[in-house]
Amino acid sequence: MHDVALQNLPVRFAIDRAGFVGADGATHAGAFDTTYLGSLPGMVVMAAADEVELKHMVRTAAEYNDGPIAFRYPRGNGVGIDMPERGSVLEIGKGRVIREGTKVALLSFGTRLADCLLAADELDAAGLSTTVADARFAKPLDHDLVRRLARDHEVLITVEEGAIGGFGTQVLHFLALEGLLDNGLKVRPLVLPDLFVDHAKPEKMYADAGLDSAGIVRSVFAALGRGQNAARA
Repeated sequence: MHDVALQNLPVRFAIDRAGFVGADGATHAGAFDTTYLGSLPGMVVMAAADEVELKHMVRTAAEYNDGPIAFRYPRGNGVGIDMPERGSVLEIGKGRVIREGTKVALLSFGTRLADCLLAADELDAAGLSTTVADARFAKPLDHDLVRRLARDHEVLITVEEGAIGGFGTQVLHFLALEGLLDNGLKVRPLVLPDLFVDHAKPEKMYADAGLDSAGIVRSVFAALGRGQNAARA
């Protein structure tokens, strides 16, 4: 805060071990950085959805000189997609829509994007047309994207690999100030549990936390007040 943010210095923070870290356990789990960095004026906070996005964010951070910037990425392997020869410079504070729907919006921050896409397949099969978006930035938040998702959908689920007070809180604060919670929008922020989680396989940890595709689907049905079987009917 004193050495970087207060002076608005162009320092790049590369933050590894975002989210659960499997055998590294509770001591190394990346749960809290989005929350505390997002509270600092002038800080840019990014999270990579996959290895290509990480390459873009490294380039973006290298080119950014207007103040401090951070990008977070998990421990483990990428998803196996083709890598560009060089990363692109991202527009600061702009997310992207991966697929379009009409009833449910899943807004991901970080590598839960892959599970959001799996969840969207199941929701679409149940008759719930689903939009999936990658926020890319927790700060500055893409207000236009959040506003559109809130206005055009009945349910908005935010999904992140971080503790309470992070990306979902930024979204909820904006929705409240804009009055976008006043007309029945059903919002459910999915975050890491409020406890220190012991060693396990990351897949089990995310499943237990309700942050895998099945947990995301359950959250949508719960927000709509109906079970999965009823939705399919």
